[in-house]
Amino acid sequence: MANNKTPVSADPASWSPETQLVHGGVLRSQFGETSEALFLTQGFVYNSAEQAEARFKNEDPGFQYSRFSNPTVTMFEERLRLLEGAEVCRATATGMAAVTAGLLCFLKAGDHIVAARAMFGSCRYIVETLCPRFGISMTLIDGRDIENWKAAIRPNTRGFFFETPANPTLDLVDIAAVSALGRQHGITTVVDNVFATPMQQRPLAHGADVVVYSATKHIDGQGRCLGGAILCSEKFLTDYLQDFIRQTGPSLSPFNAWVMLKSLETLPIRVRAQSASAARVADHLAGLPGISRVIYCGRADHPQAEIVKKQMTGGGQMIAFEIEGGKDAAFKLQNALKIIKISNNLGDAKSIITHPPTTTHYRIGPEARAELGITDGMLRLSIGLESADDLAADLEEAVKAARTS
Repeated sequence: MANNKTPVSADPASWSPETQLVHGGVLRSQFGETSEALFLTQGFVYNSAEQAEARFKNEDPGFQYSRFSNPTVTMFEERLRLLEGAEVCRATATGMAAVTAGLLCFLKAGDHIVAARAMFGSCRYIVETLCPRFGISMTLIDGRDIENWKAAIRPNTRGFFFETPANPTLDLVDIAAVSALGRQHGITTVVDNVFATPMQQRPLAHGADVVVYSATKHIDGQGRCLGGAILCSEKFLTDYLQDFIRQTGPSLSPFNAWVMLKSLETLPIRVRAQSASAARVADHLAGLPGISRVIYCGRADHPQAEIVKKQMTGGGQMIAFEIEGGKDAAFKLQNALKIIKISNNLGDAKSIITHPPTTTHYRIGPEARAELGITDGMLRLSIGLESADDLAADLEEAVKAARTS
């Protein structure tokens, strides 16, 4: 029970995350609606030509055009900002739009970026292929060792980028150590936090400068809408990000923002339930014959368990595991599943499995996959909201089928 002698603060920043995700950032119209309003509009009307001029000169607060900002999108940004503990948030059309804008807004020709090589295939494309096209050199490293970050720094290094936990290997990077190193050298640290979600890891609290999300994943959480988000300081927004987003237009649609606003209300409940199930399923998988390896951030045998304890508050709902027999066995396992669905998405209410070597990480090539430890028998499993017992039974039968067929 709450202490009735302690009044509730009117400042949403002081509320618990569960309360912020229900009430934070609401902009009610003159009609006083309970549910957040969907402002499905491209433009906005001004009372006078003078007001229009003042609005574009930033002398009059308000909205101009939904490519720049929109009331529904603003509510989504403010709610996520409160949860993350950031100064500002800007929403984007997809997670990859967030990664691209979060990096290219401050990097320029002649700059250098260092990135942990364990990352989603499309993120690796941005760093390894797109940046060099614009004269931005890059170095990929094993991000698990801080010494590799130190060794990769050049006089023109301006950015660090990494996922933690990484897709699909669940490798971790010590956010605090890398961010501190970045500050020492004037390097901006950008962290992709999609696997942990802001419920189980907050990179800004560990010193990161910028956090990016694919809101398509856990934030929507039900496989409906695409979206992304960038969280940073007011200074980073003013100096780099605001003008980049305004002029290049990676804008989130108001409808998708509205859907994700409603999803944020249940994010804590979903993440807790999915993480609890993932822990049980990971333990069950580890005991099955034919499963040679299970990687889960909540298990004591995770290679970087100490870093998990340092920067995460839970094990998450992502599991990577290897089945003996390579690609053939991995395909047979997937095809034998009855409940778990084959898809390259994650963070859904439905449990989803994918084979990274032939899907999400196919285009990085066999040498890069071998370097990352992505074997032909590796599968990535995103745990949903089904019964953990049903999921464990489904996997057990599929493993048996893969070994006997």
